[in-house]
Amino acid sequence: MSNRNNPQNKAAARERLRAERERQAKKDKLRRQLLVGGGALAVLAAAVGIGVVVSNATNGSKNTKVSSEDWEAAAKKTEFKQPANSTGDKGTTVVMGKQDAKNTLEVFEDMRCPVCSDFEQNAGETVLKDVKDGKYKVQYKIGTFLDRNPMIKGSGSKNALSALGAALNVGPDAFLDYKKALFAAKNHPNEQDDAFSDDEKLIDIAQQVKALKGNSAFEKDVKDGTFDKWALEMSDAFDKVVGQGKDIQGTPGFKLDGKVLADEQGRTPRTGEQFTALVDKALGK
Repeated sequence: MSNRNNPQNKAAARERLRAERERQAKKDKLRRQLLVGGGALAVLAAAVGIGVVVSNATNGSKNTKVSSEDWEAAAKKTEFKQPANSTGDKGTTVVMGKQDAKNTLEVFEDMRCPVCSDFEQNAGETVLKDVKDGKYKVQYKIGTFLDRNPMIKGSGSKNALSALGAALNVGPDAFLDYKKALFAAKNHPNEQDDAFSDDEKLIDIAQQVKALKGNSAFEKDVKDGTFDKWALEMSDAFDKVVGQGKDIQGTPGFKLDGKVLADEQGRTPRTGEQFTALVDKALGK
């Protein structure tokens, strides 16, 4: 009899299965409990595996770095500049991949979102490979609702989005590589840590991206807030399509050709395998 099939290991396997079922039951219970209304924002931790649910949160007060209100007030005083490689009204359309790709994947994220970070680490390469292979082109819709969460407050989502605009101005690859770096485990802060509100933090992470390393124009745009107003326009566009009562209620969220990608329980994919299965199902494969 192999070690895999001896009584002790069978018992251990049953115990692991029981524990996993208990964990899943707790996740489902928490998900039901966190369906909130009245304009509140419920943040579901990355470990729960559900995502971040969006509603009409109010702006937070000052924190240790820059408050959301102060950031927005300063941004509105700057001249609007649209990053290169963006299209549409006020540059809020950011599409990557082969423009003649038949299918379009919409990705909804917030740069402070812990579950977005988890998805990018586990399935980001799957998305990029599909885009490269022409399976679909991808349109990024990035919001900043976590900055308005009264439980965590801050301006890191907007500041990171502005820096992404500076990367997009350098080039599509710089945008994709920088977004990947920002979501990387070694760089992404806990959602309660408003680390991305610090320009130097964003520039430091950019040194991990070939096209941005030592790029003085990029660094100047980050420090000057060149694309701050663009970030607000992106955030406004996001808020119009994400939230309570809408098809996409939280981040990360995904639509393929207008169809929401989620399992039967409404959960978004967490791994490359789960993501591919949902994409192929939507494509009728």
